[in-house]
Amino acid sequence: MSLAKSPKKLAAALMRPLKSINVLLDQAFFIFAGLASLWLAWLVFRESWFTGGWWMIGLFFVVWVIVAYLALPRLHRILSSIYVPNYFIGRTRTADGMLCDPVNLAARGSEEQLHKVMDEAGWSLADDITPRSAWKMVMTVLRRKSYPNAPVSPAFLFGRKQDFAYQQEVNGNPSQRHHVRFWRCPKGWLLPGGHRVDWLAAGTYDRSIGVSLFTFQLTHRIDEDTDIERDYIIQTVQDSVEPVRVAILKDFSSGYHSRHPGGDFVRTDGDLPILELSKVKSQKSTLQQFGIIMDGTIHDRLPKNHETLLKELWSRRPPQILFGCGLIVVVSLFTIGQMLFDTVNWPEFAQEMVAETAVSVESVNVIVLSTMALSLAIVIIELALAGALLRGSNRARIMLLAVASATIITESLSITVGRINMAMAFLFVMIGAHIMVVMLFSSDAARFFTDKRFR
Repeated sequence: MSLAKSPKKLAAALMRPLKSINVLLDQAFFIFAGLASLWLAWLVFRESWFTGGWWMIGLFFVVWVIVAYLALPRLHRILSSIYVPNYFIGRTRTADGMLCDPVNLAARGSEEQLHKVMDEAGWSLADDITPRSAWKMVMTVLRRKSYPNAPVSPAFLFGRKQDFAYQQEVNGNPSQRHHVRFWRCPKGWLLPGGHRVDWLAAGTYDRSIGVSLFTFQLTHRIDEDTDIERDYIIQTVQDSVEPVRVAILKDFSSGYHSRHPGGDFVRTDGDLPILELSKVKSQKSTLQQFGIIMDGTIHDRLPKNHETLLKELWSRRPPQILFGCGLIVVVSLFTIGQMLFDTVNWPEFAQEMVAETAVSVESVNVIVLSTMALSLAIVIIELALAGALLRGSNRARIMLLAVASATIITESLSITVGRINMAMAFLFVMIGAHIMVVMLFSSDAARFFTDKRFR
């Protein structure tokens, strides 16, 4: 048996240095994507400033999108991985790793009992975030219409997002709502002090829609006193028909003042109420019978750290892989279209190059043809690597990251100060698209997808 195991041990030992190199490359590309997005924001800002007029307003909007939804989230992710403790401290985290809502409620009981209690207390189960539910949320906020099951943004505890969330709208306005997220505790996990609970929760009150102080994203602004929302949740549960007793862990954490990722102050006294659901009679709901509600027991295993976000669910291709590969196809089509356009307008294009560079027509032809051949080769390579990545190749993902990063650097260097023309606008699009590719393929989901096939 030892002889049978020795080849496996030898193979594992040989693979270990290669995996370490891959980890270092992933970290480098992760950081590069954040820096590249900041560089793109600066380029767009610079060109919009020199251009002026209506271009300026439109490009400033582009800068805001790049900074708020690409650059700053990646920057926060890098910094939070350095300074945020990687263990339970009674705070949830955002997808970027920033400290989020305080854990201010717990429960002992089954998932069926918890769903029944919240339903009887007048709370609505929040929809999952999908393109359809997100669009519906935006439209209902703009039209000030009711959306009782509006999705709740993900927050992370135990290395995964909430198992489910409940909410209550205020006056039929989704901009203002009570909401609480629930996480099932890992099997055998104990609270500090040795107390056992089945569920932890974070409840806050959304008072309005605003702009985040740290990322400039549109987000809900929460009420500062989270204890008021915690007590409101308990009151609604105790006022329902179900017998629910509440035990309180006094001074579970020190009372503190802090800030929410949206910039709002957060204040709590540090007590942790526990809902005792043992006497609640429950049966499987219709939703669970049809498998619509995800059973939280799939998360009983404690992940390694906060970056392992629902690792066990990445058995299929994650959207980051699909969207990134689709983006490569679109970019390739744009590049081919640009080459066809240059070919059709070759005489005019050659004359402009001769006038600008003061070189012979033959030299211009050689330079342009070489550039087009290189661009076509890159398109073919990227498409081939994208196909390999869809099959789960980690090597293809690393190579795509390298090609996209090299493209970002070379195209950024080719941009000069001046008014934006079609050629420069095309370069901005190419740079932005390749930054998105690096962002997507350096994400946790992309790494986990290929890592499972790499092992």
